[in-house]
Amino acid sequence: MRTTGKGSSGLPTASSRLCTRSNREPRIRNCTAKAMFLRQESRAPVTSRTRRGLVYGGWRGSVRRVGAAGSSGRRENLYSSVAARHSKGGMILNSLSLCYQNKLILAPMVRVGTLPMRLLALDYGADIVYCEELIDLKMLQCKRVVNELLSTIDFVAPDDRVVFRTCAKEQNRVVFQMGTSDAERALAVARLVENDVAGIDVNMGCPKEYSTKGGMGAALLSDPDKIEKILSTLVRGTRRPVTCKIRILPSLEDTLSLVKRIERTGIAAIAVHGRKREERPQHPVSCEVIKAIAETLSIPVIANGGSHDHIQQHSDIENFRQATAASSVMVARSAMWNPSIFLRDGLRPLEEVMQKYIRYAVQYDNHYTNTKYCLCQMLREQLESPQGRLLHAAQSSQEICEAFGLDTFYKEITQELDARRAELLTKTPEDVEEPAEDTSGVIKMAVKFDRRAYPPQITPKMCLLEWCRREKLAQPVYETVQRPVDRLFCSVVTVAEQKYQSTLWDKSKKLAEQTAAIVCLRSQGLLEGQLVEESPSLHKRKREAPDQDPALPGELRKKPFAALENGEESPLEGW
Repeated sequence: MRTTGKGSSGLPTASSRLCTRSNREPRIRNCTAKAMFLRQESRAPVTSRTRRGLVYGGWRGSVRRVGAAGSSGRRENLYSSVAARHSKGGMILNSLSLCYQNKLILAPMVRVGTLPMRLLALDYGADIVYCEELIDLKMLQCKRVVNELLSTIDFVAPDDRVVFRTCAKEQNRVVFQMGTSDAERALAVARLVENDVAGIDVNMGCPKEYSTKGGMGAALLSDPDKIEKILSTLVRGTRRPVTCKIRILPSLEDTLSLVKRIERTGIAAIAVHGRKREERPQHPVSCEVIKAIAETLSIPVIANGGSHDHIQQHSDIENFRQATAASSVMVARSAMWNPSIFLRDGLRPLEEVMQKYIRYAVQYDNHYTNTKYCLCQMLREQLESPQGRLLHAAQSSQEICEAFGLDTFYKEITQELDARRAELLTKTPEDVEEPAEDTSGVIKMAVKFDRRAYPPQITPKMCLLEWCRREKLAQPVYETVQRPVDRLFCSVVTVAEQKYQSTLWDKSKKLAEQTAAIVCLRSQGLLEGQLVEESPSLHKRKREAPDQDPALPGELRKKPFAALENGEESPLEGW
């Protein structure tokens, strides 16, 4: 059943697009389509494979990491693999469709709209929260991870950085905003995240270079055909309501022409920042243009851009909505400075707000640099205060907590997480040394890599690569996963269609790959380059320049590169 407010013809129905204007209520607002608020949940069957995945924080699906697309053929494979992956390991399929009428919304803000800020805004009365803009190419490289330790869903990049983290508390009210300039990539990302978010938004208003230089953000405003293709593709291809956020064009006529064309794509709502692409916060927001858009369209219009001149307290939000005749209001910087702007009873003391934010940041393992940045935005003119100086000097989450008198809280949460981690590791002890991926047919050994046992610049990976070159085999392919429970790594290397893996987990990706190479070398009875081994060619490599080593093929006289799955090359780790 489709739940994006479209009939069988794929076009928006009147009942799905129009919501009754009514007084604000603390929970669910009155909408014409009441069925939009019915939550239908279904869980994927828990197989032995997925059950094993829970032990390690939930790595599910393929452990293969998808690189950037090269040729058009590889790009299609990239899209299909991501689209297939989004259906694996889904915890809850939520058919809730957001109503964007008469809502208070946290705007997407780079480095600010991470999980702690979104949860804090919801606590203070926001109805809908947007994540920061996340670039499609970056998301397509991510692995979806069920993090049992934190009870979150993480989208993890190949460098093991969490790009997007969400949790059940916000699942029905978080909108995923992406930066994109390609309809197929946008759809692949939407399908990757749609089981874990309530809506999909496309950024068409950011004027910053990091967004526009790739044809994204405000750059899309000059290409209505591309806008229409991206939005139409998303509306047809995803089960979540689709929105976009734009800036106004130089003329009212052009702006109205664009938004009418956008409406025809079938999107659920449109957010309008009432400034032109080249304008900045010090320029006045054009309430009249937003009003003209709201009076022209039948879908909800979300007014944005009022923090500088209009919104200093909660009552100002409604005044801004009336001035723009908009359905809802999206708040950015006023919410960044104090998220309690959404609270009907008035702003809470900043010290209280910051402490509550820090608690969320610690509970959800937010990186301390992001926590520090958001706190600095809240402090603003108080950065030179004693507390501001302590914050500026903090180099960890613990030091941030100490600066705000939360050192006891930090210790308690750390102990709770340690206990939870130990519990998860002992829940199924027979599986602790097994990766989440099905590894039937994999040759395994319980080995570790000790750097001290090898000469300088000699590693098992180097030896394995040299042997493959000599035997005219394809270069080794390493597939690595991280176990979020304890952040250890396990790698599987494929050589001549045979997989090799150590049953012991390592502290880093590099160590795990070296260990996998050792398993392969030992199973083949090959030298792995240890100091105790007799290997004239390897020892000769230490004494002679590479271009003088007769044991090296010509292509190995340069720094070696490992072929990635997408056909590109990257420096081989371990050299």
